[in-house]
This record gives sequence, C-alpha cells and structure tokens, in this order.
Amino acid sequence: MGAELLVPAQAEADDVVLSWEGEDVLAVRLPQLSDSLDHILAAMERRHGMPLAELDRKAKQEAVRHLEARGAFSVRHGVETVAGALGVSRFTVYNYLNRETALNREKASEGS
Repeated sequence: MGAELLVPAQAEADDVVLSWEGEDVLAVRLPQLSDSLDHILAAMERRHGMPLAELDRKAKQEAVRHLEARGAFSVRHGVETVAGALGVSRFTVYNYLNRETALNREKASEGS
C-alpha cells in the first residue's frame, strides 16, 4: 500500500513505531489515504493487464464495487479520481454505486 520504512529516530507523530523487547526498532510511515487510492488503482490495472479505462462496462461496475468495499469513495475527490481512472464521468460512477445499492436492497428484501 505504499508504506515507507524508517529508522525510529525519523518517526513523526503520525508514524507507527514498532518495538521489540522494549527497544524501538522500526518506524512505518503509512501513506495518506488518497495516495493509497492511487496504489489500489495501479494494482487493479496490473491485475487486469490493461488501463482501467479500457475495461468493458461490466468490469468497470465490478471495479467500482471493489473500490467501494475498500473505502475508495470516503477519500476526498475519490469519485473524481476513480472516474478519471475508469475513463467515465462522475455521474457514471454515482450510477454504478446507486445500481449496486439498489441490487443489495433487492437481495435483502427477497431474503425477508
């Protein structure tokens, strides 16, 4: 996810310092959530073997579902970032999200 390893002396307030037997041995600097989204998108492109913008509509809908599960849309400008990566409009991303919500509601009502 793009974390950076540091010596403990370089740790800042938001870094995670790991200790072993009472001694600080390593610091981990976690990326900002928005940087993580870029890493997630790059990993998805590697997995698909092509830019996300070249996926068909069904694969793009699956990508949005996966990204929503990973919290991509809780990031500031997450929808815009994902829309750009998929080569679609923000409106289309919102439609994919709304479609998924409607399907989930339908499944829940069928199970009742």
